[in-house]
Amino acid sequence: MNTGRRTFLGRLVVTLGAQQMLWAAQGTSQTPFPHSREPEGLPKSKSNDRTLLKLNQKDLKRDVQRLVELAQALQTEVEKTDPAEVLSLSLVRKAEEIERLAKRIKSLARG
Repeated sequence: MNTGRRTFLGRLVVTLGAQQMLWAAQGTSQTPFPHSREPEGLPKSKSNDRTLLKLNQKDLKRDVQRLVELAQALQTEVEKTDPAEVLSLSLVRKAEEIERLAKRIKSLARG
């Protein structure tokens, strides 16, 4: 029964990470007021907006690549973990890092 739970948890984490990545790639925004990197007191200009968008895109690509690597590492660790043992601390930490990275990707995709 532990094997089923571990497999389920591993696949759930990978699926949720992939889902967050797809939402981020699609640019779906759930809030009407997206977060901005630049201070509110500065006047906006097109060149600042373009520069900010390019930085966001570069960060987004880097973070998505890292998310994919972490998800694959987590999946291999879940597969090699003995089903009779308790989940390892490194497995839990990887899952938490995936969650943090997915949230960062989501905020970058919103703008």
